[in-house]
Amino acid sequence: MPVSDIASRQSLDASRLLFDLKRCGELVNRFTGCLDAEAIATCTTDGLIDLFGCAFARIWLIEADRKALRLVASAGLYTRLDGSFARVPMGAFKVGKIAQHCIPFLSNALSEENWVKDREWAIKNRIQGFAGLPLIAQNQSIGVLAIFSHSVMAPELLEVFQMLSLSVAGALASALNHQEAVRSAQFQTQAQKRLSPIYLSEQIAAILGPQKLSLLGVEHPLDPNISQILIQVVRHLTQHACQYCRLVYEREYVVLEAMLLVEVRDDVIEKNGQSLSPLGKELRLLSKELRALSVEIERWGGRVQVKIDKGRTVAEARWQIPQSSGPLIERPSEPTFENAMPLNNIPPSSHAPFDSSLFSKPTLTESPLSIREQEVIILLAQGLRDREISKQLSISERTVKFHTKNMLGKLGVKTRTQAVFRATKQGWL
Repeated sequence: MPVSDIASRQSLDASRLLFDLKRCGELVNRFTGCLDAEAIATCTTDGLIDLFGCAFARIWLIEADRKALRLVASAGLYTRLDGSFARVPMGAFKVGKIAQHCIPFLSNALSEENWVKDREWAIKNRIQGFAGLPLIAQNQSIGVLAIFSHSVMAPELLEVFQMLSLSVAGALASALNHQEAVRSAQFQTQAQKRLSPIYLSEQIAAILGPQKLSLLGVEHPLDPNISQILIQVVRHLTQHACQYCRLVYEREYVVLEAMLLVEVRDDVIEKNGQSLSPLGKELRLLSKELRALSVEIERWGGRVQVKIDKGRTVAEARWQIPQSSGPLIERPSEPTFENAMPLNNIPPSSHAPFDSSLFSKPTLTESPLSIREQEVIILLAQGLRDREISKQLSISERTVKFHTKNMLGKLGVKTRTQAVFRATKQGWL
């Protein structure tokens, strides 16, 4: 008489059933409280080998689209999670059918089953028993537990494994829900960070270091173009032994004031401490980069002043710029600024004439930028330089420049400032 027939005619052994249920409880205790789905699955398969002496055990979880199952745990003869059964289509093979129809299955003659893909494998590895159990939560399967045994499985063992599968399914469902909630919370946090206002004072303080910035007035988010210009000013101020900065929010303007240590020569500046115009001799005390930025601020409708104390050792620089962008003011170049370096080291010739299309109303069109280009322009709007962007995105500076060049071409602009402004106006930033 075949072994399977003998097993089917055996009456339930109550003592054996109680013993197996006790081992089942011990296994469940191992993963109780765990909120990692794959850890629960691994604990289960390891426990089946350890406590029940199975040949090997596996757990598949159904993917989100419910079209296939993914192997997440394997113990015993095979521990790898790749191979031909790493992903099983729903309804395919015995595992896929158990997931689809939710019918527990036990066989004690595996090599004789017509659904077995490789009968020689079962014979070679002396696999006799097989139990397949759907993992059911909220009236639908979320996975499959498969158990292989060298010996015949008694009918009551299937009942024990069914009890085990209910506990495993409940733990897996809780873990999957928890992991989804964590992912959702992380996504919302990231979204809130992207949408939360970026205050200029916080960015400036991070550049200058502690106790070097004061804030006066009610702060609110500024136009990214304005913030970027002032951040560039602050970056270059750090090279001027800047001892103190004050950020002032007026009704229509934002003002950046700085105290700088300077060394004044008679051939550079007049001896009195009178405040001169933005194109006066005091501006020669500033670096080429700061002079270029001063010109840029004037183009945005702002004013720049530098005042020297009577001892001619300290300069007070003041950059005033409108809080919102308007049309760029084209000014003739001055000899003082011939060798100045404008924003982001872009040659002066690349400052394009005012393009009214840059200030058009937002449209409902989708952004033409790739995901990576969008990441780059967001960081540009925060005032970051190529080196800092490369660190943030874990790419090379050369790659940053490549994406920036593509971005300028797609937006139809010539400077990074114009790119940020256009993206903001179009609602892409």
